[in-house]
Amino acid sequence: MAIFKPYLPANLALPIPKPSLYTSSLPTNSKLTPFLFSSSCSKNPMPGTSSSFSLPPLPDDRVVLGCGMASVDYVALVDAFPVPDEKVRTENVQVLGGGNCGNALTCAARLGLKPRIITKVAEDANGRSILAGFDGDGVDTSYVAISKEGTSMFSFVIVDQQTKTRTCIYQPTLPTMVPDDLPRSRLSSAMDGARFVYLDCSLHEIDLLVAQEAARMNIPIVIDAERKTPVLNDLLHLASYVVCAENFPQSWASASSITSALMSLLLQFPRTKFVIVTLGCNGCIMLERSCLGEDLKMEAVDVDSLIESLKLRIDKSNTAPLCISSPIMRLSADGIGTVNGRLLLGTAESIPPSELVDTTGAGDAFVGAVLYALCAGMPPEKMLPFAAQVAAAGCRAMGARPGLPRRTDPRLAPFLY
Repeated sequence: MAIFKPYLPANLALPIPKPSLYTSSLPTNSKLTPFLFSSSCSKNPMPGTSSSFSLPPLPDDRVVLGCGMASVDYVALVDAFPVPDEKVRTENVQVLGGGNCGNALTCAARLGLKPRIITKVAEDANGRSILAGFDGDGVDTSYVAISKEGTSMFSFVIVDQQTKTRTCIYQPTLPTMVPDDLPRSRLSSAMDGARFVYLDCSLHEIDLLVAQEAARMNIPIVIDAERKTPVLNDLLHLASYVVCAENFPQSWASASSITSALMSLLLQFPRTKFVIVTLGCNGCIMLERSCLGEDLKMEAVDVDSLIESLKLRIDKSNTAPLCISSPIMRLSADGIGTVNGRLLLGTAESIPPSELVDTTGAGDAFVGAVLYALCAGMPPEKMLPFAAQVAAAGCRAMGARPGLPRRTDPRLAPFLY
């Protein structure tokens, strides 16, 4: 088995644990050789550790254009989520930036990208707060539509201190963003120089308008799929990369398992290069299409059996995120079809309960890290643990954005070389 050991600069004194060499057996008809990537640190920066290590150059093409939600989040920490007709007290309420697209682009900006956002706010206090937050983190707001009337998007987020879960209630921006809010000249300007376009699929008409223009200009599209929308099928037909929430693949494909549903997605949308499903504390699964031709001569391997084989290779004593990959092979799913590609299993960081504060925005942080990884040309074996590390950092603070790491965070050093 190949073990990937990230380069660590000499002036950054962080320990690199040695991943275990797994000995679990595979199905007898499989020639799987797992690929393991493990990050070097799973906790907050150690006392006395400098974050001023020497960084490699940023990616040359690092402009990303995002389209979607941006909000103000009213986040309340409670001892336990209230039952119906109950009053609960909180002594910790914070007003923070939020929204899927806004969070992901803020994460990307802190990692060193140059994000631009297409969204809509009203000319109210929340709208001004949203724009100020973006300006502070370096997210370009030149393409934000501002309505003189209506209300900007806001959310109430209840964080349960016992279960470490969050419940969100939100009101979208009113009036809703429509194509007249984004003239063609303005859209062309927003697209100029963009390396990737990212859509959180919340602004349906605008999403389709942006995706069609990106496809015309041959700009790769990253889709964040949480639930079915009226235009999602059209968007997925144009997508190069898809990151989706845990419940989405099976709700879309009506498949018996997540891995079979990922197979269905790749077969249904031939432009898509990979699909990632995030699984919270259980990590993520990625199905990557291979560029090898359909005449690949090998016996097909069932994806459900394959993912179970990969799970057996997880070193549960390692708290850091890691990735285990199959080689390129012919993959099959019963009743769905076959795909040439590989399956990758990524683990999440095992965060000590004393450090876990709030999971709000963890999926958005993961997407922001994926955007950086794509711009930087990271291989998937490195991208998945990197994104998991970024998401875990965000879970150590209240709200979606306060815990998002910057590029200089020593926890990210192993991934940036």
